[in-house]
Amino acid sequence: GATTATDVPALEPGGHDPSQRGFTVQNLELVLEGAVDPYFRGQANVVLQISPEGESVVELEEAYATTTSLPHGLQLKAGQFFTEFGRLNPSHPHSWDFVDQPLVNGRFFGPDGLRSVGARLSWLLPTDFYSEAFLTLQNSQGETLSSFRGVPGETLFGRELVDRDVKTVSDLLLVPRYAASFDLSDTQTLLVGASAALGPNGTGTDGRTRIYGVDGFWKWKAPNAFKGFPFVKVQGELMYRDLFADTSAAPSDAGAPGAASFDYWGGYLQVNWGFKPGFVAGI
Repeated sequence: GATTATDVPALEPGGHDPSQRGFTVQNLELVLEGAVDPYFRGQANVVLQISPEGESVVELEEAYATTTSLPHGLQLKAGQFFTEFGRLNPSHPHSWDFVDQPLVNGRFFGPDGLRSVGARLSWLLPTDFYSEAFLTLQNSQGETLSSFRGVPGETLFGRELVDRDVKTVSDLLLVPRYAASFDLSDTQTLLVGASAALGPNGTGTDGRTRIYGVDGFWKWKAPNAFKGFPFVKVQGELMYRDLFADTSAAPSDAGAPGAASFDYWGGYLQVNWGFKPGFVAGI
């Protein structure tokens, strides 16, 4: 990737975005996948990057197992993985339509997306259309959870983050999601979803963060398509973050920030037209 932006950190906050004026090696990904036994499959995604300083960075992005034979449409996933919130967050850069992630994802979920260690239960509902419910429970602390407990010592809205112990389930990250897909016609498909991410933040013992999102995807493909072309697809997400910052992490001086709520919303909309095999135009 490459950029000519003069304020790169503000416009490109994603960990896989072009991170400097000039060229960037954004992401080299090694994927290891296979059957563990008759009941589980395993996958690991190892990422290699070149930092703006020219250093090589190696990161274990995902490493998880999924069940293959649970009854009644159930599946369990456990390990380190991208949280299933919306359409873009669970995906990897090679499947993105654009070279960088939307600004709202970088601001709400941090540079590397919302991901952590935990477990996810999904249920494929017995309907005549695609309908699936997800419930994820993950750790809420770390550099990939910037809107939540984050990294102690770093700051969030001017408040230094403290180390909060996990005492109950409410100190973890809870993420419910529902998605459904419909064939509108022989050439059109619509997928809609709704997600929430609920958990504590590191501003103090009463700090809480709630992020809500809705997403949609529509695709048209010609009835005489060749190699999947031509097609038109529209994708968008709208998110709202309600963050309550506690006072217990603030310094004791008179000028320290007090308890406050911060409400933000953001979103993106993208359209892609595949007009010829191998050629796509998007905005």
